[in-house]
Formats: sequence, structure tokens, C-alpha cells
Amino acid sequence: MSAQLSQNLLLTVPLAPLAGAIVAGFFGKTVGRRGSHTVTILGVLVAFIISAMTLYSVAVDGARFNATVYEWMTLGSLKMEVGFLIDGLTAMMMCVVSFVSLMVHIYTIGYMEEDDGYQRFFSYISLFTFSMLMLVMSNNMLQLFFGWEAVGLVSYLLIGFWYKKPTAIFANMKAFLVNRVGDFGFILGIGLLVAFGGSLNYAETFAKADLLSKMVFPGTDWMLLTVACICLFIGAMGKSAQFPLHVWLPDSMEGPTPISALIHAATMVTAGIFMVARMSPLFELSDTALNFVMVIGAITALFMGFLGIIQNDIKRVVAYSTLSQLGYMTVALGASAYSVAVFHLMTHAFFKALLFLGAGSVIIGMHHDQDIRNMGGLRKYMPVTWITSLLGSLALIGTPLFAGFYSKDSIIEAVHASHLPAADFAYAAVIIGVFVTAFYSFRMYFLVFHGKENFHHKPFPQEDAAEHDAHHAHDEDHTPHESPWVVTAPLVLLAIPSVVIGFMTIQPMLFGEFFKDAIFVNEHAHPAMEELAHEFHGAAAMALHGLSSLPFWLALSGVVTAYVFYMVAPSIPATLAKLLRPVVVILENKYFMDWFNENVLARLARAIGVGLWKGGDAGLIDGLIINGSARTVGAVAGLVRRVQTGYLYWYALVMILGVMGLMTWKLWPFIEPQFKSLLGA
Repeated sequence: MSAQLSQNLLLTVPLAPLAGAIVAGFFGKTVGRRGSHTVTILGVLVAFIISAMTLYSVAVDGARFNATVYEWMTLGSLKMEVGFLIDGLTAMMMCVVSFVSLMVHIYTIGYMEEDDGYQRFFSYISLFTFSMLMLVMSNNMLQLFFGWEAVGLVSYLLIGFWYKKPTAIFANMKAFLVNRVGDFGFILGIGLLVAFGGSLNYAETFAKADLLSKMVFPGTDWMLLTVACICLFIGAMGKSAQFPLHVWLPDSMEGPTPISALIHAATMVTAGIFMVARMSPLFELSDTALNFVMVIGAITALFMGFLGIIQNDIKRVVAYSTLSQLGYMTVALGASAYSVAVFHLMTHAFFKALLFLGAGSVIIGMHHDQDIRNMGGLRKYMPVTWITSLLGSLALIGTPLFAGFYSKDSIIEAVHASHLPAADFAYAAVIIGVFVTAFYSFRMYFLVFHGKENFHHKPFPQEDAAEHDAHHAHDEDHTPHESPWVVTAPLVLLAIPSVVIGFMTIQPMLFGEFFKDAIFVNEHAHPAMEELAHEFHGAAAMALHGLSSLPFWLALSGVVTAYVFYMVAPSIPATLAKLLRPVVVILENKYFMDWFNENVLARLARAIGVGLWKGGDAGLIDGLIINGSARTVGAVAGLVRRVQTGYLYWYALVMILGVMGLMTWKLWPFIEPQFKSLLGA
């Protein structure tokens, strides 16, 4: 590919998965299972190949693309169009989305093998890939919003994929409603930028950033850009599951495991991070917005990590890990380290997708049992799943030389170098979070792959004791097994970048010119990245220095503590749980956020809704305006019809009186002087 990117090839990237989704969705019964997964995998493979070619052209040849592909409509000077913006940020996101999606598509062949909705599932995940690619490739806020809403819609369909399962239906409705709250803020932010900037196009809006920064929000003394950026970030809080709009993500684990890897690790939940990084020219002009972003991210990083400690469902442990890591990315955004945030987005996509798919492999091997307390000793039964999950866990906790180390430590250093008021709180949160992450990650690892084999004589999920005794008379019935190659191959392919991608890319992505025209940082006002660059002396030197850094020793302490607690002296966590029972209750109830939402906010919303329905709709609109006007007309008609007697003499009298009245009215100007003189006389 030359330095000039081809518009037709770029169009193929999102349209190939869309074509696969249409074939699998509308013609799934005709082409069958094999045809459905073949056409969708082929579509995503084409998208990945072209994305990789685009990334190479962007990184090596300096190629760029920013043009309108299709103009939908023009309203005055406002253009609504479909267009692509290809730079370092977009090219990286295209590769991450298409590669992880490809791995998930292959993995799904084995994981969903016996599911009746096989073709429908492939259609959904391919449609999701199309939506996410349209989002990251957009060059305007209209297309961004289209992709934003499309991934939300498809996630709703995927979370509730097993639509006969009540918990899945509740989870997808919860995700849909919580995301609508965030999206309301998002569209308000876009509306403000369009109203005062006059354009939906990124480049045109960014060109007016200085002008927008001098404007005041009407009727207040708030800076317009601060309000717009906070509104945009509220959208990111919903999509990227930041406190307090995080409550949907753990429940979304009710969907099949492949979508947990695709949507809730590598793509949809990172849309908010990508959006803020793309809007960096605007966020850089508002320290208030940056402080807000940093505080929200710090709260999410720390307090969601605490919840991971007490989870026993293997997928929920990984889900709370995702929440915590999204908090780390958000903290980096607040520190104006946008490139570090998207760098962690990339590394996290690989090792978190690996951990989710590894968890799915364990679930297959455990006959769909997800409780880590029923596992143990799986290392010898599932060697590929074991080693890849270990690599993913080491990357997650930030082990030197692994991908997560370079991005996670860079976030911690960027926050430490930030001079914003919220930086001290954020630094404390991310530092404590290192220990917490290592503890819950290796708690899960040790309970699943090491120690006592707890799966013997355990009933399968949803199986009663009688069925268990009748159907599982021998221990070998419950012996775990390694997953098929279509499951383990994606694990191996994801494990490779989980180990090496950070070492390979940290220099160009953080300290080179890879994001030079995609991300803007005011180094005088926010010098964090400049200080990081001054301290960076190469990837190998950074890893060597990391062995003596505080985060490494905190991570090691977390691993050792988890080993002692769950392998050496399992009575310790039980004793601590009794001593700290009030804290455990708070954690088990997830800080009572769900209770508050369901019993306070939901009831308040219902009361407001009923009030608007009965008072506004039924009372004012139906009762007063519609029915009231009808009753008024009826009352007037009731009076008027009394003069309609049907007698000819009555009508003649009325006509004569009418003619007299008309004549009097017309002749009054001539009669009035004589009448007044007569009265005066």
C-alpha cells in the first residue's frame, strides 16, 4: 500500500463484517452453521488484513486519510456525512478491534458449538465489529454517535442472547438503561459543540477550540468548553463503565463468554477512552474537566478492584478487573497522558481478551461450572489454558517485560508527574490498586489451577443431588478436559502480544511521533508526558528499573499474599471475613449501588413517570386540553341549539332583529349626533 490510502479499501474494512452479519443473520438457515461461521470469519479476516496494511502504511510511510465518503444531508452550513479519518490512533484501533474480533469468531466455533442460536450469535458479533469499526474510523461526530449507539444496541442483543434466561434479560435491560443515561450526556456535549462551533467535523471543531474556550455557557458563569467536555465524558462514563455508571458491566457476564471478551474487554468499553483521546484538543483547554475525569477514574480503579477480591464467579472476577483497568485508563486521560491511556487500551485488549477466553475455556472444561471454589488443580488437565491464563495474569498485574507492565507503570508515573489538584488522590488510588489487582488476579489463578481438586463429587450447575448420584457415579465424569483447538488456538495467539507488544511499541507510541497529529497535549500546562519522556531510556532499561520500583514490589506482595491465603493457610481469609464482616457485607452488596438504583432511583423515576402520566398526560393534555375543549364545545353547542326551534315565525323574527341590528350598527355614526343632542335637550 502506498502512502496514499485507498478509499475503497478503507470502505471494505467495516463493510466486510457487515456483509457477513447480513448473510449469517438473514440466510443462516440456508447456509447452515458452517456457512455462517465461514462467511463471518472471512469478513473479519479481510477487515483485519486491510487494517494491518493500513497500520503499516500509517506507521512506516506516514500515510493519512481524512475525507467524506458520503454526504447525507446539508442543513444550512451544517453538513451531515459519513467520512473516514485515518491516523495513528485510528489505525491502531482498527487493528485491535479486528484482531480481537477475529480471535473471538474462531473461539466461538468451539464455545457455542451446541447452542441453538449459533448462526444468530455469529451475525451479532460480526455486526458489532462493523459498528465498532465505524465508530473508530469516523471523522465527524454524527458518525461517531451512530457507531456509539450501534455498539450499544448490539451489546443489548448479545448480553440478552439467551433471551429465555430471566437474569440475562434483566442484565441487558440494565445495560441498555444505564448507557442511555450516559448517552444523554454525550449527545448534549455534541449538541453544545455543534451549536457554538457550527460543525460536526472533528477538524473544523478543533480549529475553533480556542474560540470555544473563551465562551461562557448561557445564563451562567461556567466555561462552555468545560460543560461540553464533562457532558462528553458522561457519555464515556456509561460506555466505559466508570463510577457510578459502572453497574451494568458485571451483570453483562450473563451473556456468552465470547462477547465478554469482545465487548467488555477490548472494544465497546474502550470506546469512551478512545473518544476522550480523540477529543484531546478540547479537553486540554479545561483543567476542571481533566480533574473531573481523573477523580472518576481513580474511584473506579480502586473501588472496583476491591469488589474483585470477594467474587467467586470466574467471569465476574475478570469483569471487575476490567472495571479497574478502565479506571486506570481514565486516570491517564485526566493526567493529559492520552497516548498512555490508549497504549494501555491496546495492551489491555490483548491480555484481558485472553483472560476472558481463558475463563471460557475453564468453563467448558468444568462442564459450565463457573464457581472457582469448585475448581483447583486444573493445571494438569488443561495445560494450554493454564499457561496462557498465567501469561495473561502476569501481564495484568504489570510484571516487568510483559505488555501490561509498560502501559500500567507509565500511567502511574504520568499521574505522579501531573500537577493537577486531583493528582495526589489519583496516585494513591492507582498505587493501592496495584496490590489489589495482583491479589484478586492470583487468588483466582491459584484457586483455579493449583491446590486441591474440588470438582470431584460436585453436581453440574442446575443439577440436583438425585440427578448427580444417578448420572455421575464415577469421578471421571467430572474430570476436566482441555478445550478443542478452535478454543485454545486463539488463546495462544492472544498470549503472544500479551507478552511482547508493550516492549515492541512503547517507544513509538509514547515517545515517538505515532500519535503526533491524532493527540494534542499542551506541554506547558500539562507536562506529564514531557517528564515521562525525560525519564525513558528504552524498553529494556525500563523493565530493569521496574524490578526495583514500588509498583513491582506491591504486585509481588499481592501475589505472595494470595498464595499464602489460599494455598498455605486458607483459614486466614475465612477469619478475616468474620472479623471484617461489615466491610464484607458492603463489598458483597457492591457498595449498595444496585440497591440504591433499584429502590431509590428506579422508584423515583417511576413516581415521576406516573406523575407525568396522570398529571401531565391524563390530567392536563387528555383531561383539560383535549377532553376540556370537547366539553366546552359541547356546552356552547348545548346553549346554541336552544335557538334552533324549527318554527318559521321564530326564524323570521330572528332575521328581522338581525337586520335591525345590522342597520343600527351601520347607521349609528349618522344617528349618534342627533341622539346625543336629544339627550342633552
